[in-house]
Amino acid sequence: MNGSVRVGHVFGVPLRLHWSAPVLVILLAYGLGHETLPAWTPGHSSAVYAIASVIGAALLMGSLLLHEAAHAVAARSKGVSVEDVTVWALGGMTQMGRPRTAGVALLVAVSGPATSLVIGGAAIGAGIGAHGLIGWGVPAALLVWLGWANLLLGVFNLLPAAPLDGGRVVQAVLWWRTGDRERSERAAGRSGQLFGMAMIAFGWVSFVRGNTGGLWFALIGLFMVVVANAERRRATVNEALRGVRVADAMSHPVAAGADWLTVDRFIDEVATPARHSVLPVVDFEGRPSGVVSLRGLAAVPREGRGDRRVRDVATPLSRCTLAVPGDLLNEVMEREARPGAGLPILVVDHGHLEGIVTAHDVTRLFQLHALGMTAARPKSSPL
Repeated sequence: MNGSVRVGHVFGVPLRLHWSAPVLVILLAYGLGHETLPAWTPGHSSAVYAIASVIGAALLMGSLLLHEAAHAVAARSKGVSVEDVTVWALGGMTQMGRPRTAGVALLVAVSGPATSLVIGGAAIGAGIGAHGLIGWGVPAALLVWLGWANLLLGVFNLLPAAPLDGGRVVQAVLWWRTGDRERSERAAGRSGQLFGMAMIAFGWVSFVRGNTGGLWFALIGLFMVVVANAERRRATVNEALRGVRVADAMSHPVAAGADWLTVDRFIDEVATPARHSVLPVVDFEGRPSGVVSLRGLAAVPREGRGDRRVRDVATPLSRCTLAVPGDLLNEVMEREARPGAGLPILVVDHGHLEGIVTAHDVTRLFQLHALGMTAARPKSSPL
């Protein structure tokens, strides 16, 4: 997710923190220390309320993390790959592979809100227990506040709008009923767009009426619209690529250059005649060793192009997306949907370079689908 930074790992999965999560926690903690606790438990010093608000903020952040960790654990238990977890204002987002069945998708979707609801109920129960043992004080009030915050988080995430978990539930149910995964994803994305626009309108009206918190609602609504729109586009692309094999999409033949050439020789002998923006490179034995882009070549200072080898500026094979001609294109793109991977796809068969699939090739397939035509293998296309 854009606007997030990596902060560690959870259950072996990279953990990222979106800027909206600490902002929301700070706002809630401020309200807890300056409004909620003084109103619920009056008579304490400012220091007590400040310490309690910091503890409450930490517990709430931990709750958000557990919410998202539940998604990751549920996905992994069903064999779905998990790339990273991002905590944001309304829970989190887990970058994972696509579940194979509607049942798995439903299980993964409900695991996060269920965790929040369980935490909320447990915290409220603990608060009531603390009240019975030590009386109504700051610890009991803090636990009750944490419980209600988690209940609110769980219920809100169950609203039927992507990218909220409720939108994933809608998508899974529609997928189960219709058998059409892409159609269900588009429907969930559409609901997310509508709900996001409603949040923007509500937030703006609230702001105009003097409630500055309305801007926060509008910002979250805008974020939901953007993400939901992206998910609708992805579903449309997946539908266009359904059943298309890599061999039908790849550019072939494709010019490849030796990776031991100097940058200036490569530009003169390979890049210029090929008129491609991305080129595979091969080693001494003719095996693909990576890809190099014109942008990467242009980044090398002119005075250094006679000394640097292309292999020094190329993306190595270990960081490239690889496929064999018979692979399904959408499965390859889903499998490699992680930072540093994706398009272009090098098509390799028994160590021999067969072709390459670029963004241009995928766009072409999408345009053919819009025309009601089936894919035909392009002989050679601009990269």
